[in-house]
Amino acid sequence: MKVARKMTTWAVSLLGVYVALCALAWAFEKRLVYFPGPKPTHTPREYGLEHEELVVKTKDGQSLGAWFLPASRPRVAVLFCHGNAGSIEDRIEKARALLELGANVLLFDYRGYGASSGAPDESGTYLDAEAAYDALARRCAGLPIVLWGESLGGAVAIELALRRPIAALVVESTFTSVVDVGRHAYPWLPVRWLASLRYDNLAKIGGLAAPVLIAHSPADELVPFEHAERLFAAAREPKTLLETSGGHNAGGPLFDPACHPALDDLFTTAATAR
Repeated sequence: MKVARKMTTWAVSLLGVYVALCALAWAFEKRLVYFPGPKPTHTPREYGLEHEELVVKTKDGQSLGAWFLPASRPRVAVLFCHGNAGSIEDRIEKARALLELGANVLLFDYRGYGASSGAPDESGTYLDAEAAYDALARRCAGLPIVLWGESLGGAVAIELALRRPIAALVVESTFTSVVDVGRHAYPWLPVRWLASLRYDNLAKIGGLAAPVLIAHSPADELVPFEHAERLFAAAREPKTLLETSGGHNAGGPLFDPACHPALDDLFTTAATAR
């Protein structure tokens, strides 16, 4: 009997700890997903790049920090939706690579990131992308718009592609859903029941008609390559699966010259489909 009571006490204690961990994961969900960086202290001009500083207004009243970078001979305009950490300051070199590929670029920070007001959430990031798209469309009338989504930004870009007309979509290191990422990172938690954030890309990508390029590294330690394969299988033609190298934060296709021909082809297709 004493042994049974002791085992019951241990079981109840372990269950209590598990429930407490689940409660913490639920309470701090947004802190586990969003890692906003501070207001930028460096600008593209310090990297030798011409740019215009913008304040983009969302329809729910937030003010977003943004930079517009013009290419010398633009053939497309790229709206760059960055990942879940840092700010636009950390994407200046990626903007440089896009400029060299003949793209005007708009970098913007989600609400709560960089100089932007508010706090991030799923519906808010979608509204932020809408506002940034509209700002880019006004400045680049006549140029086809390509959406570029980096990691979490891929989820933002996929949703935006359902709301606005685009010429092409690029997603790099992007997941099937936040729930699937959570299950990979915390297999011992009932993530599907705890998560309020979804970013369900797998359910959405099949609804896109524009050309899609999915770039992902088999060595990605945060988002397994399987996510890219599943997204690719669900996407409609025309579509491309581009294997990159390195870990999740290695830089992706823009920093890999071997990937540039595929990007150049996509931009050429977008530019000639007007």
